[in-house]
Amino acid sequence: MATNRFSKEERVQFDEMVLGFDDQLTLSKNVNVYKTNSQMMERSNNTIWRPQPYIMQSYEGTDMTGRFQSATQLSVPVQINRNRSVPWVITPQELNDMQQQKRIYDSAKQRLSSDLNKAIMNAAAGLGTLVVKRTTAASGFDDVAECESMMNEQEIPDWDRMIALSTRNYNQMAGNLAGRQTLSGKTLTAYDRAYIGEIASFEALKLQHANTLTKAAGVSVTINGANQYWVPQATQTAASGEQSNVDNRFQPLSITVGSGTVKVGDAFTIAGVYAIGHISKNVTPILKTFRITGIFSGNGGTGVVQISPPIVSAGGGTDAELQYQNVDSTPANGAAITFLNTETAYVNPFWQKDSLELIPGNFVVDPNSGVEVLHAATSQGIAITMTKQFNNTTYVYDNRVDMFFGVSNIQPEMSGIILFSQS
Repeated sequence: MATNRFSKEERVQFDEMVLGFDDQLTLSKNVNVYKTNSQMMERSNNTIWRPQPYIMQSYEGTDMTGRFQSATQLSVPVQINRNRSVPWVITPQELNDMQQQKRIYDSAKQRLSSDLNKAIMNAAAGLGTLVVKRTTAASGFDDVAECESMMNEQEIPDWDRMIALSTRNYNQMAGNLAGRQTLSGKTLTAYDRAYIGEIASFEALKLQHANTLTKAAGVSVTINGANQYWVPQATQTAASGEQSNVDNRFQPLSITVGSGTVKVGDAFTIAGVYAIGHISKNVTPILKTFRITGIFSGNGGTGVVQISPPIVSAGGGTDAELQYQNVDSTPANGAAITFLNTETAYVNPFWQKDSLELIPGNFVVDPNSGVEVLHAATSQGIAITMTKQFNNTTYVYDNRVDMFFGVSNIQPEMSGIILFSQS
């Protein structure tokens, strides 16, 4: 049976690495964490369906005859499918200098925390459907206030809101704030630390790495076909009679591209399709924003793309549509599509905390495998596993640090992106 032969110095360095790992998790500290049962997840192929928020209807009067309908509970699939590992070798001679091992641990911590932050950013930036287009460089309050206005108008919960800005965009905002002489405390902090803090009900976070969204290339793009609306459904029944859950975050949409191409990530509005409040169903004065999340067929001419969110216009009149209606009308055949990403720019995601979920996973290493193992977990439950084994052939120690997790944007309509310097 294998015994754990990590030295005291190695154990201390591992503990320090885990503590430092927590400090660098800028984004993962600001999303919902859902902890699962490892045995259950293994038996379900590491996939679990997580519920989206209910949206219910109300009616006027006391007589509710004919009003009693089933509540439609929508859910989305979430997978624990990201295994990130940092492997390295170290020689018995190098172990004479434990500072060398410490520097490797620090580097491993930096890389794994970056991987986790990036996975969360990709979920927010890639699937966030609330799109704020700014034609000028980042300037401060007015930019973030536009995100707040969009969220409030569409009745997104007004607590635990975050915005993550690229370093350049963040510092532009801090520079604008530093130039204001009427807010002495915040002005000084913005000047000496390039720190914003809370602004327009959002906690502003600074990204070391930010995704970019390239300029849209589609020209004269229109809707190809009438009555393209989505009917939400909790489950669907196969020909065999088996029922399965339905992911209602996406919808196929037929379009015609006059010239150029469309791509995954493009953000757009549709002429005449306005956003409504998810709860009150009040029509807002702004067009609903959408993202292209997949290409099904064609790219140039007529084709079918996958979009998010789906167009829930209540065109079919079902109770589920009335509950989850998100736009005031179904797009007309030939309705113009207007792209919002008109210049290549950094993607700055913003979200309500419950829209993004982090699901920690776990590795079990057989104690009889001959590998020495250390386990630890961050404050959010992310398992960190370190293993070490001596290779007598090469006369080096094989080391690796692993983490296993999943990230999902379970409600794209509660998250979005802001793009600066658009034409």
